[in-house]
Amino acid sequence: MLLCVKILMYKNLMLYCRNKEVTVLNSKLKNDSTDYLFKAILSLENEEDCYRFFEDLCTSAELKAMSQRLVVAKMLTEKKVYTEIVKETGASTATISRVKRALFDNDTYGYTLVLDRIENGEKE
Repeated sequence: MLLCVKILMYKNLMLYCRNKEVTVLNSKLKNDSTDYLFKAILSLENEEDCYRFFEDLCTSAELKAMSQRLVVAKMLTEKKVYTEIVKETGASTATISRVKRALFDNDTYGYTLVLDRIENGEKE
């Protein structure tokens, strides 16, 4: 039920954001360097570009950690239990808890945004 409420809140936020100029930013992350990084990521045109850029940018451990968190988020939205997530992904329970907090307790809706777009085949 909580997930449904969060998703409805997210969808309403996205509708609101499409109709009005709204910027939701984490002031701890917002700076020129981060803006430049995000512009670089947005310039990538396909999966091959992503592999090339992220292989240069990140260590394999960093990239695996990020991809693991995304898979954990997907599994949490599918109502998978911690033991199943640990077994399938190798993520620690601390990582799963952190992703769960970001997924259900934050107002950023970043995971929800991405997972929804992947599911619907969208890119905005």
